Amino acid sequence: MRTGTANLPLHYGKAPKWLFQRMAKLAREMTTVIVVEFGSREMLRRLSDPFWFQSFGCVLGFDWHSSGLTTTLCGALKEGLRGLDRELGLFVAGGKGRTSRRTPEEIERVGHLVEREAQELVYASRMAAKVDTAGLQDGYQIYHHTFIFNREGAWCVVQQGMNTGTRLARRYHWLSEGVEDFVCEPHAAICCDRQGNPLNMVAQESE
Repeated sequence: MRTGTANLPLHYGKAPKWLFQRMAKLAREMTTVIVVEFGSREMLRRLSDPFWFQSFGCVLGFDWHSSGLTTTLCGALKEGLRGLDRELGLFVAGGKGRTSRRTPEEIERVGHLVEREAQELVYASRMAAKVDTAGLQDGYQIYHHTFIFNREGAWCVVQQGMNTGTRLARRYHWLSEGVEDFVCEPHAAICCDRQGNPLNMVAQESE
């Protein structure tokens, strides 16, 4: 289900290289501690919580209230777990822009290490992106999609859309727990500063 959303000011540019490198190192150590102490499923639950996710980004050093927190944190997590993902049983696929289109390929690359069929995970990734693009017509175009999953096949999605008219970004969080139907109340959370009146075709009332 979607666990939440967050609305953030839309900013362009990149995080400084020195900051990204430090964030990746710290993300690696903090994720390792959480997975060892509480398990990879708990890490997925925490990443699917928009408030915990925002706090995690600030703790890692990206303490701007900005759309860049989402993309930089996901990138730092992916980079930080590189080479350690098989040991921890926690994998990160996707990213920003063109990198997001490689999500299916990156999932299939480690599919033999996961207890669920890789195509099931690819389907979940694609459906989460489709729902937040077409099913929830709120004016935000998805440009970032990160799919995080463990060896047992549990997963979470952190993706973000932009609205150039309002200069806002909206972050969507999904968690595999509780997803029974991708087209009826699937979300775990959405975070946003401003509320509009979107055409939500995945709301239970729209059936």
